[in-house]
Amino acid sequence: MPRFYARRRLSLAAAGTALISAATLFNAPTASAALPTPVSGATARSYLASLTVATEDRTGYNRDLFPHWITQSGSCNTREVVLKRDGTNVQQDSSCAATSGSWYSPYDGATWSAASDVDIDHLVPLAEAWDSGADSWTTSRRQSFANDLTRPQLIAVTDNVNQAKGDQDPATWMPSRTTYRCTYVRAWVQVKYYYGLSVDSAEKSALTNYLASC
Repeated sequence: MPRFYARRRLSLAAAGTALISAATLFNAPTASAALPTPVSGATARSYLASLTVATEDRTGYNRDLFPHWITQSGSCNTREVVLKRDGTNVQQDSSCAATSGSWYSPYDGATWSAASDVDIDHLVPLAEAWDSGADSWTTSRRQSFANDLTRPQLIAVTDNVNQAKGDQDPATWMPSRTTYRCTYVRAWVQVKYYYGLSVDSAEKSALTNYLASC
C-alpha cells in the first residue's frame, strides 16, 4: 500500500511567504502554548539511550488509520480542546468552535488571531509513529496516540509551519526558534519512549546532539 501524507511539504521560502500573506502577525507574543511540560534533559537522555534503533518501515501508512480529533467532552473534540488550552482569551460558540482569541506559535514565534491559521501539530507525526512501530498497534492505541492530551504530543502552531514540517523527524526538521528546540526534543523523546517507538540512526544522532545542551 502506498504511503499517504496528510500534508505536502513546503519550501522554507514558500512557507515564509505564506506566513506573511496569510494572516496578521503581531510583533510581540501575547500567548504561550501550554504543551504539557516534557521530562528533563537528563531524563530524556536516559530515555533516548533505551530506545530501539531500527530502520523505519516506510510502507502502508494512511492517516485514516489514526482516528483523530475525537470527542473529548460535550461537543468539544481534541483540536478544540488544544486550541482552548494553548490560546489566550479564547471564546467558543455552542458547538465548541473557537470564535476569537490569539495563539502564539512557539515553533516560529508568530501570533495569530484566527483559529483557521493554527494547526494542531502531532509533535511526533502520525506517519513517523507508523514507521517506528505503530504499524503493529491496534486502532484503539493509534487513536489514543493521535489524541493524547497527557503527553507533550499535541500543540497549536502556525499552520504553514506544521505543513512544512510534514512527517520529518529532528534529523531533518527542527523549530526555527532555537530557544524552543530543547523543549521540542525532550518532548519528542518522551513521546517515543512512552509509546515504545523506535528511532532510526540519523534521528538518534540528532536527538543526542540537541539533548547534549539541554
